[in-house]
Amino acid sequence: MKRIFLLAAIAIFTFQSNPVQAQEKTTEAPSFDKMDVSPMDLVVYKNEAEEVVARVIYSRPLKRDREIFGKLVPFNEVWRTGANEATELTLYKDMKIADVIVEAGTYSLYSIPGEKEWTVILNNRTNTWGAYEYSDQEDRVRIKVPVRTSPTTIESFSMAFVTKTDGADLLMGWDNKYVEVPFKAVQ
Repeated sequence: MKRIFLLAAIAIFTFQSNPVQAQEKTTEAPSFDKMDVSPMDLVVYKNEAEEVVARVIYSRPLKRDREIFGKLVPFNEVWRTGANEATELTLYKDMKIADVIVEAGTYSLYSIPGEKEWTVILNNRTNTWGAYEYSDQEDRVRIKVPVRTSPTTIESFSMAFVTKTDGADLLMGWDNKYVEVPFKAVQ
């Protein structure tokens, strides 16, 4: 008799926890947004001691057979330096940019592209969309840098730090143009 009750209890438990139902619940795909057409990326600059000195978070629009500078990105107008939100630069140590010591902190990085030079701007206002809320009253530093021609087409707007003896250059390029922004260590 005990054996019958035990078998009945096992049968009831087995039917209540149907593995097919449990499996159906786990096979449902989670819902994620589609990938952004200008995905976010970041670049990091580390010093010789492998300490992170600077980080840039930016979005990477594509060329897609478009005329970029002077057309999609107008000359002599403030640009978010990428796509979507304004590009964000975080300095973890004080750095010298254009002979100005910039304290550790987070800044928006804007630029004003020109045919022969860009004005690169670090702005105190952060967490903004595009350059719509840009105000030069919030500028921390501006630097003019020459435009260089790339030997190959740069399909996605790209950034990279190149380590130098006294700091690093931030390279920013797209289409067939790029600029180098010098960041120097503060002694």
